Amino acid sequence: MCLILFAWRAHPEHALVVAANRDEYFERPARAAAFWDDAPEVLAGRDLTAQGTWLGVTRAGRFASITNYRNPAERMPTAPSRGALVTDFLTGTDRPSAYFAGVAPRAHEYNGFSMLAADGTSLAFFSNRDGAVREIEPGVHGLSNELLDTPWPKVEKGKERLGALLAGTFDSAAYLELLGDTEPAHHLPDTGVGVELERRLSSIRIAGGDYGTRCSTVVRIGVDGKTEFWERSYERDGGAVGTVHFSFMLSG
Repeated sequence: MCLILFAWRAHPEHALVVAANRDEYFERPARAAAFWDDAPEVLAGRDLTAQGTWLGVTRAGRFASITNYRNPAERMPTAPSRGALVTDFLTGTDRPSAYFAGVAPRAHEYNGFSMLAADGTSLAFFSNRDGAVREIEPGVHGLSNELLDTPWPKVEKGKERLGALLAGTFDSAAYLELLGDTEPAHHLPDTGVGVELERRLSSIRIAGGDYGTRCSTVVRIGVDGKTEFWERSYERDGGAVGTVHFSFMLSG
């Protein structure tokens, strides 16, 4: 997952709104979002290589998502799957800050990650790049392949558009349109992959090629407990191949 835009308690009707793109190699097998047979409370896509996930919600109102760090020079090939961190939170009962406190002593074993976790009462952030557990204040935030709210062009652009959408009536199509923006940024970060690749990766949605945006996800958890989840999947050529939608009331 390479871009997560979210609004936490920033609107009187929405407890949490998330608009996120998962970027990954198309050769890595994955299953589209659904409730899991082995964890029926969990609604998420699934990585079929390591059986974890990059973003999910539960019927009890838990939410988690994760992004990685790009620099190939720092990658540890035998590190455990970061997707398991999301799965473990979703299937657990710890508060976000307590969960991250438990992860912190072994966080160095994983390749670089930044993670969000919420339980309906609090939303927290943790990265093994700085080691600090942070409770997130209400507002509009963004996360890409760096620390929370690092002002990369796609993050700043996405936050501005998300804030504008929050001012109007909620429309999932508008959020998916935001996530579908393929315009490259003019100013590029330096993540160790070279200028040409940085430019290709700088757009909100990365379209075409062996690596790109595999799916766009929109999640809305209302203050009334109504939860809605949309996921649009993309093929290697950048074309959309279908959208799934789930709607349910939180169970507790």
